[in-house]
Amino acid sequence: QVQLVESGGDLVQPGGSLRLSCAASGSIFSINGMGWYRQAPGKQRELVAAQPSGGSAVYADSVKGRFTISRDNAKNTVYLYMRSLKPEDTAVYYCNAGIRRLGGYERDYWGQGTQVTVSS
Repeated sequence: QVQLVESGGDLVQPGGSLRLSCAASGSIFSINGMGWYRQAPGKQRELVAAQPSGGSAVYADSVKGRFTISRDNAKNTVYLYMRSLKPEDTAVYYCNAGIRRLGGYERDYWGQGTQVTVSS
């Protein structure tokens, strides 16, 4: 069994900051890419930021310069640092990871989502 557990979502004022965390646990052999997606009401889920196991991070144009993704491979954890938040950043944020289980093949796993609301 593999789980991704997110935390850190909150209500924040425009211009504020938040840090989201996502920890993977279970019978993990290896983790490839890790990333964050978001889904606002009435919209499709979209990529926010992704961090491959090797190489540079990628960001959606709408968050470049404001959000930073980082990984702690020793803790199987990925973070999303968000600053200068805007009302349009309001969404449920989901963690995603490509994980190979012990004795298995790599597949995508998703967290349960954490709500970020940017409002005054």
